[in-house]
Amino acid sequence: MIKKELLSPVGNKESLLAAIHNGCDAVYLGGKKFGARAFADNFQEEEMLWAIKYCHLYGVKIYVTVNTMIYESELKECLQYIRFLHKNNVDAVILQDIGLMKRVRETFPNLEIHASTQMHTHNKEQLKLLEELGIKRVVLARELSIDEIKDLDTPLEIEAFVHGALCISYSGQCLFSSLLLGRSGNRGACAGICRLPFKLNKNGKEDIKTEGDYLLSPKEFSTLEHFKEIMESTIYSLKIEGRMKSPAYVAYITRLYRKLMDTYLKGTALEISKKEMENLKVIFNRGFTKGHLFFDQNNKLMNIETSNHQGIHLGTVLETNTKKIKMKLDFDLHQEDGIRFSSENKGVMVNFLYNEKGLLIHKASSGDIVFVDNKIGLKKKGEVLKTIDSCLEKELKDLELKKIPISCKVVALLEQPFKMIFSDGENEIYQEGSIVTKAINKETTEEVIKEKIGALGNSPFVLKNIDIQKEEAIFLPLSELKEMRRKLVEELISIRENIVPNVFVENQKAEPKIEKQKFTERVYIHVSVRTEEQLEYCLTKNVDSIYVLDENLYEKYKENEKVFLRLSRVKNNFKEYKNERLLVGETGALYKYGKWNSVVTDHYFNIANCASVSVLESLGANRVTLSIENDLKQIEDLVKSFEDKKKIEIFLYGRPEVMVMKHCPLRMLVNKDRVCTICSKKDKYYLKDRNNKLYPIVNEVKNHLTHIFYYKNIDGIKNLNEFKKMGIEHLRIEFFEETPQEIESILCKIL
Repeated sequence: MIKKELLSPVGNKESLLAAIHNGCDAVYLGGKKFGARAFADNFQEEEMLWAIKYCHLYGVKIYVTVNTMIYESELKECLQYIRFLHKNNVDAVILQDIGLMKRVRETFPNLEIHASTQMHTHNKEQLKLLEELGIKRVVLARELSIDEIKDLDTPLEIEAFVHGALCISYSGQCLFSSLLLGRSGNRGACAGICRLPFKLNKNGKEDIKTEGDYLLSPKEFSTLEHFKEIMESTIYSLKIEGRMKSPAYVAYITRLYRKLMDTYLKGTALEISKKEMENLKVIFNRGFTKGHLFFDQNNKLMNIETSNHQGIHLGTVLETNTKKIKMKLDFDLHQEDGIRFSSENKGVMVNFLYNEKGLLIHKASSGDIVFVDNKIGLKKKGEVLKTIDSCLEKELKDLELKKIPISCKVVALLEQPFKMIFSDGENEIYQEGSIVTKAINKETTEEVIKEKIGALGNSPFVLKNIDIQKEEAIFLPLSELKEMRRKLVEELISIRENIVPNVFVENQKAEPKIEKQKFTERVYIHVSVRTEEQLEYCLTKNVDSIYVLDENLYEKYKENEKVFLRLSRVKNNFKEYKNERLLVGETGALYKYGKWNSVVTDHYFNIANCASVSVLESLGANRVTLSIENDLKQIEDLVKSFEDKKKIEIFLYGRPEVMVMKHCPLRMLVNKDRVCTICSKKDKYYLKDRNNKLYPIVNEVKNHLTHIFYYKNIDGIKNLNEFKKMGIEHLRIEFFEETPQEIESILCKIL
């Protein structure tokens, strides 16, 4: 049986200690730049050096996230950062940017690369491409089921999330935070828009009553119920989400999954006790789901009532006034615990706890009546939840440091140098001492030798066995025994800390030439349409390409060379296309169709540097649409570094999608999990935010996907002359519900 890996999240030094000493096999963490959790504490370079050594000392692998979209101006700095990581012996880097992947593979051929879940990998064609790019491991999209994962035939190591928070959108495909707040999920700054309240609106007029307002908020992912199936799957690395979570969370979840892995490997029954489940809930939960991995949908996947940590039931509010809250407890409560009142969704820390007589106490038990200060102005009665268990947090903080088992061999023969050998199973080292002499007064016994060598104190080692070969009545200086032990401990620590997983090799590559900008007079307009009426009207206008979503519509009009088929950005089945015109939305389709068709890549590829443009071009892309997250300066930097401006397309105008989801809110909220007919009706549905902005919901029936669109059009037409100055010729306009008259008005501003 192949030993699987337990991979824990690390946001700071305390979390790293918690992960290692609770049993992880590997950790993933980020530096201060280029990681997809910019608001975790993360590690400065000096801290990173410490983390690498500390992980390797304990036999734990360390993977560093460099998994953001990389702008042109950052490429050089990013490669220097990866050089630093490689030279200092990280086990692998986790990347999202396909251009960076290619550069890293060319520059550092020995460095192991893992493809981030931000790469949106969900089909076999994508895996083939990653294999060609020299990737060792892929972190799969969370939307894949266990059966789909088993069906992936790939030599790549498979890593999948087994616990933690879920994104409701396919990772790497969410623009909600970026467009609404300027905080890009593809740049590690996601603001968690999916955890905010929304109303479901019908036809822009009527708000539909729902059981909660958190319509995009999934429950917390847990695979404990199906752990045996995971262990018997092709998943190699079991990944825990949580770089933004507390060290206590990292400690407990790592410990729990370590226990299950070890239990499974021993062949004994996998069991989670009632107390362990209570601890799991109080550490962090939004309710638990088995996720798409084990086919949960709708109410089993989502918690629309709240997006907060729920904790566990504690008791009931009996009375409130302006000063105190009176509660009856069903479970124990301690001073410094955290509690939440579900009636008003407000929480407090129990800094002061009072009994019925008004006296301060440190602890209260089930059945007790207690009071806490009403610092939050609570008025309603209702359930009380415990969200922080101070005793559990203290227990998890008081780490029992992991010890590394070693063996020792001692050779003490008369008239020969004394020898001491340490081994950790992989490394064997020895020290040679003075000549062994005959004891004159007191001999050095086996018991004394064992005692002195086994006294490893605060070192990371524990002596598991010792083999002593000695003659009778010998004498060894005890100070020498201690000194030799000390030197062997230091040497073994140094060897383990400085493990070199990949021999450092660097290939230098010439920097791309910076091209002078050339003003372009001629621009090519490429439009995306959603209806036949829009298509027919655009065919009468001076546009150069028309991207069509409906394949039947494409087949009807494809004799016209302007018409392209726009493929979905989530694909699991690949038809055979040859000599067709395609706008592709993900890397698998480009890999599959690039050589045999006229192909343009969509802006969902998250392209922000010339290295990425070059990779897509090499795979057969005739044009590459840049990410809409690039600003003018970032686009200018890119096109200066790329010779053929005709290969670049820019999103100029339109209402972009902010999310693509496997989950369908309409099936859950409107059809109530019945057989769904919602797509056959003419009603239009929107998500309405707290500022009354409406985000259209569009269902892709064929692929069972839900698309959420932005509340307004993005208008870059004002920058048209700037794009021309850069030499950009190809401009994209995406129509949503525009009438022919509205299309005419938009095109007149450009043509």
